[in-house]
Amino acid sequence: MQALVARGDGTPPELVERPRPEPAAGEALVRVLRVGIDGTDHEVVAGNHGSLPEGADAIVLGHEAVGVVEDPNGTDLREGQVVAPTVRRPPAGGTNEFFERGEPDMAPEGMYVERGIDGADGFMADYVTSPAEYLVPVPRHLAEWGLLVEPLSVSEKALEHAFASRSAFEWTPERTLVLGNGSLGLLTLAMLVGRDDVERAYCLGRRDRPDPTIDFIERLGATYVDSRTTPVPDIPDRYEPMDLVYEATGYARHAVETVSALAPGGVGALVGVPEPWTFEVDGGQFHRDLVLGNRALVGTVNSGRGHFETAVETLQGLPEWVPEAVLTDVVAPEEAGGAFADGDERTIKTAVEFSTI
Repeated sequence: MQALVARGDGTPPELVERPRPEPAAGEALVRVLRVGIDGTDHEVVAGNHGSLPEGADAIVLGHEAVGVVEDPNGTDLREGQVVAPTVRRPPAGGTNEFFERGEPDMAPEGMYVERGIDGADGFMADYVTSPAEYLVPVPRHLAEWGLLVEPLSVSEKALEHAFASRSAFEWTPERTLVLGNGSLGLLTLAMLVGRDDVERAYCLGRRDRPDPTIDFIERLGATYVDSRTTPVPDIPDRYEPMDLVYEATGYARHAVETVSALAPGGVGALVGVPEPWTFEVDGGQFHRDLVLGNRALVGTVNSGRGHFETAVETLQGLPEWVPEAVLTDVVAPEEAGGAFADGDERTIKTAVEFSTI
């Protein structure tokens, strides 16, 4: 079978031949339909994030996937069922308390592997196997968009944690700001605009018109904020203070600047992963804003099965045009290498298609 692999040394991904995997007891064989490419994949290719499987010289890429059960292999799944695989798995040597509690997304580093990212092969292959408990059913009519379940699940978790941090008092995110107009930011913006309690939504980016991401933002009825003319700390004066800020850029200063954009009682959810960077900050003002404003920051990574299941529901509820507008390019495996080159700004998200339903 075909598989797209990375060496983790900055060389381009390679399409290689590998034996088709055989499912072990409790596992199903899945024929892969589509796998999305995101920023983490680029980091894995560059060798800046994750690790190769132990003893391997390459890792099969891909963690945003949708497939079809080819062989249920005695599990509760059925042949032909569309599924989205979760990403985290127990580390070599067996399970631990986080997996036993159903909270793999809360496990610290060293207590998990992540398929396609850290220590385990991913889903950019014709076939993969997985324990049934890590395969989340997706309605058949959403098969072509099912790869979006994984990024949506990350935002489901982030919003869950943001709401949990505000659960001690009455709080509604009437005014929301998404930092970043990449595919994750745009999907999250669509989620927020669809909420009854959100009255106004904003999305920050660094693009010139005409641009498909700005068109997407404004089609949702949200407001585009150009960070080159209105940096995050200026947003409350230029627009209004925000109840919720969702940070999806990985730009390290935004973690600090988010606090200055929040209304009293507001919360910032950080999902971007920055490179090491030392910079100056007014720590006293940062601390003061948090305390006197009853503000909060939460950091979150990955997601659990429950977040995937909620993400499936969210995907079903999005306007029909949203998935198609986000997924701007679908390429065959032999063309996938080009998708990792410097991209065209007209491209929002690319998927590699291994088969069709």
